[in-house]
Amino acid sequence: MALTDLEIRCAKPQEKPYTKADGNGLSLLVEPNGSKGWRFRYRFAGKPKMLSLGTYPAVSLTEARRKRDEAKKLVMVGINPSDLRKEQKLVQQGEGSNTFEAITREWYQRRYDRWSESYRLEMMSTFERDVFPYIGYRPIKEIKPLELMAVLSKLEKRGATEKMRKVRQ
Repeated sequence: MALTDLEIRCAKPQEKPYTKADGNGLSLLVEPNGSKGWRFRYRFAGKPKMLSLGTYPAVSLTEARRKRDEAKKLVMVGINPSDLRKEQKLVQQGEGSNTFEAITREWYQRRYDRWSESYRLEMMSTFERDVFPYIGYRPIKEIKPLELMAVLSKLEKRGATEKMRKVRQ
């Protein structure tokens, strides 16, 4: 049964931490000191995972549900929301210059003068639409060949074999 704001406000601390489930993986963890935090439980690559979504009342019930839904969408397209959050923190700290997207954009700039205007636009739009959403945020050294194959096979299934060939280069 879904939680209500009244239930959350009335949740009293107990001797041990306990959770109150909202549904679809979202729950509220009530600590013995009285603090309340949102948790999203999900499975990624067959393993159970947990993502913290903030504390109550700083993050309201509706905001927690919205964050849960965003995280679920990421899981559905094969992105671990926990890994994405870690990568975003690295980028904010200035260590994100070795991501797949950063290296691809650097490669693009070096080749820019050799290509026609239409080819340049086609290449960058293909990467932005078909590659960066899946592996662009990841450090280049952490990307596995199977992950690259998954991105390329999505292009192939769509029938964009020529774009797949260009991206593969």
